[in-house]
Amino acid sequence: MNDDIQRLADLGDRLIEAARRHGADAADAAVVRSRSRSAQVRLGAVEELESSESDDLSLRVFVGRRVATVSADIRADADRLAERAVAMAKVSPEDPYAGLADPALLSTGDVELDLFDDTEIAGEALVEAAQAMEAAARGVAGVTNSGGASAGTGVTGLVLVTSTGFRGWRMRSGFSRSVSVIAGEGTGMERDYDFDSRMHVGDLDAAEAIGRRAGERAVRRLSPAKVATGRYAIVLDPRVSRGLIGSLLGAINGAGIARGTSFLKDRMGERILPEALSLVDDPLLVRRPGSRPFDGEGVRGQPLHLVENGVLRHWLLDGATARELKLTPNGRASRSSSGVSPSSTNVTLTFGDRTPTELIRDTHKGIYVTEMIGHGANLVTGDYSRGASGFMIENGQLTHPVSEFTVAGHLRDMLLAIEPANDGDERFSVNTPTLRVGEMTVAGA
Repeated sequence: MNDDIQRLADLGDRLIEAARRHGADAADAAVVRSRSRSAQVRLGAVEELESSESDDLSLRVFVGRRVATVSADIRADADRLAERAVAMAKVSPEDPYAGLADPALLSTGDVELDLFDDTEIAGEALVEAAQAMEAAARGVAGVTNSGGASAGTGVTGLVLVTSTGFRGWRMRSGFSRSVSVIAGEGTGMERDYDFDSRMHVGDLDAAEAIGRRAGERAVRRLSPAKVATGRYAIVLDPRVSRGLIGSLLGAINGAGIARGTSFLKDRMGERILPEALSLVDDPLLVRRPGSRPFDGEGVRGQPLHLVENGVLRHWLLDGATARELKLTPNGRASRSSSGVSPSSTNVTLTFGDRTPTELIRDTHKGIYVTEMIGHGANLVTGDYSRGASGFMIENGQLTHPVSEFTVAGHLRDMLLAIEPANDGDERFSVNTPTLRVGEMTVAGA
């Protein structure tokens, strides 16, 4: 550990010692560090330059089976903070599943995942990148206005100390570029965007390339037609398919399973995807956005086949949900100032053998959905209904843009009908390709 990280770890030790003096049986302390700088421009002019720094401290204490979490700035008085946390725990209702992670599950040793790039980018360079993106987007014929462009850089880190002897830290850098533009005039205007986000600045797409893609996407959406109500084969752009698999991840989150609020709560060991598909969650992939050497409780996660050959095999579990479900924690705890909850890391759905063009060519009549509107996935019932826009598929070809329609179905049927293309993207923690999800009901004109 460098001196600064060591200082934060020592602060965690002091908090835990103070909590024990005030009557805690066990405790853990975490410091979440955040540093960011960003520039926002619109129509070539700088609208905002912003820098922020924070070190958020959380202390979680256990008194018997009672637990409380308090948050504060790292400059807070350690003894008073510990006293308040223990006092809160003593009057909290008992939680039979509360507790620290089993020491046998804790991560040991360093794991090099290449998550940090120490490149410093000045505010002037961020402005220049944002302006270059916007200029490239506005240079596309048909683009008439801009929603703005931004470029940013930042660092997030976690230092975690537990009363069972764990001391660990992790740090992640981030570099991002995004732009949104408008094509057309009057009531015929259409908006679209593009972006890139990486942990290493050298991996970022060129600002001009991002801008051109945003402009071209906006122009392609001009003069959309209405869709006749009916049943259509639905093909999801990767921007949308990530959301579908995100709904699946929400449905197998251990917190929802423990509460009984998931339509998959009784489906463990059953087929929920086509037999050829698996869904793997791996926190130990090098240079990937969801990677982490340990989870929010200090547990080192291992690769999990959440779904193996179509069959559901695992829930996403932290310590408390694992105890409630009488299972072993699997290193999927996520830490925030309000506590600990389960989450995924790097999730990859099995890719197919066909390109997106080949998948569309095999679709006689359908809709290629490029955008979904609203939050219409009900994880309790599995019902799915969302506003959408995209392009018609006619005789295996993308034709004209369409908008203002709703697609509806059930997540169970959509997941079982998935046919993947081969165009996944490792920039995202949920890595899914273009997906065809069978026929769905479309409500249009």
